[in-house]
Amino acid sequence: MAATIKLKPGQKGTKNLLAKYGDALLCVRYRYDVQSRTRSKTVELIVEKKPWTPHSHRFKDDTHVPVRIGYDDTVLREKAKAAQGRWDPKTRVWYIQFGKIKDTELEKFIIS
Repeated sequence: MAATIKLKPGQKGTKNLLAKYGDALLCVRYRYDVQSRTRSKTVELIVEKKPWTPHSHRFKDDTHVPVRIGYDDTVLREKAKAAQGRWDPKTRVWYIQFGKIKDTELEKFIIS
């Protein structure tokens, strides 16, 4: 079953559901099943809202963190070089200042 149409509240095709669910309505999807030749209308609702504070990063921006990048991954290696990372041949990891890779793809490769 493939969802081919996703509508935001207030668009044509969502008016009745918007009246029914109000601000809790997040989106409406139409899903089509080729085998059974049916169309299903689904809704995504907000069921709870509560305060949330994002976790702070575990490293300070000026801390050099170890980042493991695969030997064949030239794209990430170039990004490490661009972030002024230093390769350590003994440990076989890159050491990069955390502030330069925070919220980037390289952050996923930090070794804890």
